[in-house]
Amino acid sequence: MRLRSTLAAAVGALALLVSVPGSASAAEGEFTYVYTDIAGKPRVGGLVDPDSWVCVTIPEAAGEYVPPAHTPRNHTKATALVFTGPDCDGEEYTLRPGGSASEHHKLRSVLFFERS
Repeated sequence: MRLRSTLAAAVGALALLVSVPGSASAAEGEFTYVYTDIAGKPRVGGLVDPDSWVCVTIPEAAGEYVPPAHTPRNHTKATALVFTGPDCDGEEYTLRPGGSASEHHKLRSVLFFERS
């Protein structure tokens, strides 16, 4: 009986430990890009202090029938892994902190990480 309650307590503690999310660090700074609005005009969008190690799909470029964003500028303190598809899919390229790319570099999602 004692073993069963000890085992139940251990399993419960493990389940609680696994279910509590860890603290996510942020890539301090701003990541900007150019997207095309519904009227067909270019606009600048951005992500401020995005979470590290979290895939962010660019909201203005997420849809299949809208053009991808372009001209990314990484003004964060983290490296940006940029993807041509949503949900961190497709071809990828990196932008170092402070780096930028031309309008020929398309993007639909990005993931930030700190290099050691």
